[in-house]
Amino acid sequence: MTEFYTWKGYRCSYELYPQKEDVTKSIFLLLIHPIGVGLSKHFWHRFCSLWEEENFPNAIYNPDLLGCGESDMPSVAYYPVDWAEQLEYFLETIVQKPVILIVQGALFPVAISLVKLQQKSNLISGLILSGPPQLELMQKASSSMQQKLRWNLFDSPLGKAFYPYARSRKFLESFSKKQLFANANQVDEEWLGTLEKGAKNPQSKYAVFSFLAGFWRQDFSQAIAEIHQPTLVLVGSQASTISKTDKIETPEQRMNSYLKYLPQAKGHQISGRNVLPYESTAEFVKAVSEFLREIN
Repeated sequence: MTEFYTWKGYRCSYELYPQKEDVTKSIFLLLIHPIGVGLSKHFWHRFCSLWEEENFPNAIYNPDLLGCGESDMPSVAYYPVDWAEQLEYFLETIVQKPVILIVQGALFPVAISLVKLQQKSNLISGLILSGPPQLELMQKASSSMQQKLRWNLFDSPLGKAFYPYARSRKFLESFSKKQLFANANQVDEEWLGTLEKGAKNPQSKYAVFSFLAGFWRQDFSQAIAEIHQPTLVLVGSQASTISKTDKIETPEQRMNSYLKYLPQAKGHQISGRNVLPYESTAEFVKAVSEFLREIN
């Protein structure tokens, strides 16, 4: 069931999958969904459903970031710290207990920013990175001039005309098969229907344009090195990148590059490409549950 809270005057939504009544010490999970056309907390539904079916005791908090899903969608540019501040408020006022952050893809900068905000509160006990981007992209900021130029282009009549095409089934299916899934057959009616529904509100374009403009592209080298919580890096065996980069790397190289920087990290490969909680749900659930047992 969807519930709501107010942050900075905005109505924000989340789902709670409650803790098992007979377990008092299981740690909570806080999910961070990816940003993209039609994406929202619904991205995590396969994971949440299987987690409940497997009868794991952990409660799951699954929020919509501002600009996505059932949360308000103001016409603003979103930076990682904006969403991190939203999640900090959510964590401190709604959850109020330590959590493991599970963050999808290039929303890792949001998790990094949240960890920095939470340094004195001790409400983040660990992190799980699902298909993080190439480390190179996390260590080199794109210029603010380039970001502003991209944003102005997306926010122009030309950019606004592009969004209706970007949320068409033809585009969503083609992009998903080419960039997100290892198995094209997984690009099914459930996936496409969810994206179409999520992109129906034209106001959802501002979160997408913020991501495409590269506002998440900052130098997080030091911040990553200062994440001292236990961290699991999950990489798909067919992981790829959708951002322009000079470096071509294997999934194993991507995983190992993170393990060198993160103080308390372990890595694991599972089948799939770039949307592991959706494409390889059972393997993803297994990896998460094993990590929780190790750190509890």
